[in-house]
Amino acid sequence: TNTLWTVLCVSFSKSNPSQNVGEERIVGGYAPVPHSIKYIVSIQTLERKHFCGGFLINKHWVVTAAHCNIGVKNMMIVGGDYSLSIYEGTEQEILPHILVPHPSYNKITNNCDIMLIKLRAPFYLNSYVSITLLPRQGAPIAEGRLCRVSGWGYTNPSGGPIPSTLRTVMLPIVSTEKCNSSESFSGNITENMLCAGYSLGGKDACQGDSGGPLVCDGRVYGVVSWGKGCADAQFPGVYTAVSKFRRVFYAANLTGLVTQRLIPFVLA
Repeated sequence: TNTLWTVLCVSFSKSNPSQNVGEERIVGGYAPVPHSIKYIVSIQTLERKHFCGGFLINKHWVVTAAHCNIGVKNMMIVGGDYSLSIYEGTEQEILPHILVPHPSYNKITNNCDIMLIKLRAPFYLNSYVSITLLPRQGAPIAEGRLCRVSGWGYTNPSGGPIPSTLRTVMLPIVSTEKCNSSESFSGNITENMLCAGYSLGGKDACQGDSGGPLVCDGRVYGVVSWGKGCADAQFPGVYTAVSKFRRVFYAANLTGLVTQRLIPFVLA
């Protein structure tokens, strides 16, 4: 049954966004201390090409964006990484077992852009790999609150090479009202999304950061989802609001799925 997912994702976008949903966009950021952001993972093709981020909620489960779904047989999850171009000896590479995208995910509106990945084997939690905390169900995050988004995505809005090392940037939360204004996304931000960015632009997530975590007060409140370009003053970055889906992360220490559609999202 899809009951858990469906009940929690009932809002609809007013119209099809004209924005570039494909530009799931770290611009204007910096390289953090190596291995200081231990909960982030790189989602890669089997040819070891990074294409999305994600984060660990326990050693068996990763959260990412639903639009990062390229098929369970076509990806691997890498934890403990910092530089994608250098083997550091801290990496753990694990194949996915089951992909559980939200059944109400809409590719046009990007509503409910969230997916769980059940791993074939657990990550070993250590000084380089750890889990992150989640907000309570429906927990609000105040406008102006500074949050951290991290990833291996483009560092320049116009593209160019993917950076080899992890990047991070601090961004303020933008109110849904402002983000939904006619000067910005014109009503295409649903209740399952949140926005973050500076009014002057210049800092943002960018392509390759998709699925990565937006962390506020030590908890993941957002999943990098979509936007219009990167670091545009008029268009903040758009994130899936994790607190809207918190109830489905409900079964402590549950590691199995009865069916692929049961969605027993798990806590450590």
